[in-house]
Amino acid sequence: MSEDDNNMEEYPTEIHDYLVTFEKSLGSVDEMLKTMMSVSRSELLQKVDPLEQAKLDLVSMYALNSMFWVYLATQGINPKEHPVKQELERIRTYMNKVKEITDKKKASRLDKGAASRFVKNALWEPNAENEHSSKTPAKGKKRQ
Repeated sequence: MSEDDNNMEEYPTEIHDYLVTFEKSLGSVDEMLKTMMSVSRSELLQKVDPLEQAKLDLVSMYALNSMFWVYLATQGINPKEHPVKQELERIRTYMNKVKEITDKKKASRLDKGAASRFVKNALWEPNAENEHSSKTPAKGKKRQ
C-alpha cells in the first residue's frame, strides 16, 4: 500500500477533493508569505504612502486573524465564541474607513469658477432689444 492509500483510510473519501483544494490554498498562502517576508517591513513602508501602509497593515492583520480562526476550528473550538471574532470585526471596521478615504480621494472635484461661468452663460439675460419684442405669452388665465 502507498502512503496515499493509508491517508485515504484516515478520513472520509467525500472530503478528499476539499482537502486537496485546501492543500493547494495553503501552498499559495505560503508562497505569498515568503514573498512578503523577503522584503523588510521598514524597507517596504518607505516605498508606500501612509494610506497604502494602513492598507498593508490591515490586510496583514486580517490574514493572521483569519488563519487563527481556521486554527481554532481545526482544534474543535468554535471561533464564533472566541475573541478573534471581535478582532476580525474591528479590523473590518477600519478597512471600511480606509475604503471611505480612498473613495473620497477618487471622487470628482467641482471647479467652482468653471461651474459659475457655465451657469452664467447658460442663463438667458434680457436686454433692451429683447424686452419689447418678446413673444412669450403673458401669464394669466388659460383660454378655453
